[in-house]
Amino acid sequence: MKTTYPVVFTVDFPDRDLNRLSTAFRIIAVIPIGIILTLLTGASLRYVTSTNGTNETVSSVATGGGLLFLPLVLMILFRQKYPRWWFDWNLQLLRFSNRVTAYIALLDDHYPSTDEEQAVHLGFPYPDARQLNRWLPLVKWLLAIPHYIVLFFLAIGAVVAVIVAWFAILFTGRYPRGLFDFVVGVIRWSNRVTGYAVVLVTDEYPPFSLG
Repeated sequence: MKTTYPVVFTVDFPDRDLNRLSTAFRIIAVIPIGIILTLLTGASLRYVTSTNGTNETVSSVATGGGLLFLPLVLMILFRQKYPRWWFDWNLQLLRFSNRVTAYIALLDDHYPSTDEEQAVHLGFPYPDARQLNRWLPLVKWLLAIPHYIVLFFLAIGAVVAVIVAWFAILFTGRYPRGLFDFVVGVIRWSNRVTGYAVVLVTDEYPPFSLG
């Protein structure tokens, strides 16, 4: 069932033969771009933390691994503002991260770009902070716990689906459509929860749905 949730995520289905060699060695091929993503999130952590080294670990958890979170909570709570450049940073970092995730999950055999959209599409609207509940960010992480529990089990299923798809691509060159839709659905669900509980772009509770 399709929803109209503000956080939208899709991946173009590769209706063609996928690169079997790239698929076979995907776990190795992803290492360079994975290092870049790790360095990028690490740079963002250092940017928003203080110069006092003793505070860096605490701040790393607070920012959600590169995504601006605690500063947003404070800004929405006390100023009812969502700085545009903070929004742009979170959106672009999530888009890049999802391209890498899609590549690891074999959903796309094009090497992840640091800036081009490619076949992976993630979007959510820039929020009017004055329309957001200023107190809700304090408890969204708690309200999202049921989703995290469900996503834990869905993630296990997605890993199994990717392993099956790996063999299918090696033998047939194709990603089974049912497995593709399931893996994309799990990533979509995760992105909705992130949009709600981490980047705080909406107060609408995420649906328990893959679609």
